Amino acid sequence: MRSANLLNDFAFKYVFGEDCKEANDALKSLLTVFLERSVNKVVVKNSEMVKDFSKMKSPRLDLLVEFDDQTMVDLEMQLRQTKDNLMNRFPYYSARLHGSQDMEGKSYSQLKETIVMIFFNVNIFENDNICNTFRYKCDGDLPFVKEEKEDRMKLRTIEMPKVDLNKPLEDMNEQEKMIYYFLNCHKGMEDSKIKMMIESDEVIQMLEKRVETISDDRWKKIIEDFQKLHENEERIELQLELEEAQKQIKEAQKAREEARKEKDAARKEKEKANRQVEEANRHVENANKLVEQKNQEMKQIIQGMLSNGMSLEFVSKLLSKSESEIMELVK
Repeated sequence: MRSANLLNDFAFKYVFGEDCKEANDALKSLLTVFLERSVNKVVVKNSEMVKDFSKMKSPRLDLLVEFDDQTMVDLEMQLRQTKDNLMNRFPYYSARLHGSQDMEGKSYSQLKETIVMIFFNVNIFENDNICNTFRYKCDGDLPFVKEEKEDRMKLRTIEMPKVDLNKPLEDMNEQEKMIYYFLNCHKGMEDSKIKMMIESDEVIQMLEKRVETISDDRWKKIIEDFQKLHENEERIELQLELEEAQKQIKEAQKAREEARKEKDAARKEKEKANRQVEEANRHVENANKLVEQKNQEMKQIIQGMLSNGMSLEFVSKLLSKSESEIMELVK
């Protein structure tokens, strides 16, 4: 076994991005295989390694590559699913890369093609395709442009776990072979398939030649830096998660305070309504008492009239009430 591990972010950038012929040849082979197009000349625009990533929101060790026709490709190795949403992150990278072109004084017909290409060591999409290319399309797969060559903004994904590692070497295509090498290059000649590919496959020979230029001490340093980077990435993700939780707590507290205020307002309205009901009840009670008082006074007056010899018929006409009503009052 050796220390080589091309799934390591630092190693991936070091092997394919260093400013030397071996790295450039390996990079051209990688792009030729996974973009399925002839690549004659490429330049790495950001070959320098990250020095201080302690404050980066989402540590990135991508490779920004420019072809001789000025097509730009952003390469990244993504080992794991992160809490910082991947499905939002990579379209953002694609939009940022496409928008980085200087178009001042130029026609938009001069926009160059940009491709964000990500190697995933996790399954992302529910299909059997190792490689998927995403473009602008309407519902129903209606393309945004008439011809594919006009589609200048692409996102290409490579899902390495979809490769059947037990497949016979002779049945593997170039993409499967390279992915197998990525996943197992640390075994070197101890792996029979790696051994056969190194002996017979020119592309893998080129990769192996580049990997062999790196000493075990250098690999160990790369691995240490890789561990520090991902420890920092996890720390930042936990920090973001904590900040989001604190934000949600504040929002919940605010909602609770607003609900309390609404409850207090409703209680005050209810108290006010109860007071109004009590006041109305008092008015009714006072009115009933007044009616009862007046009825008693009327009763006494009628009784006095009848006692003084006035006839019931006369009293009825005098008070404009029927005789039955008069008799009901004096009961």
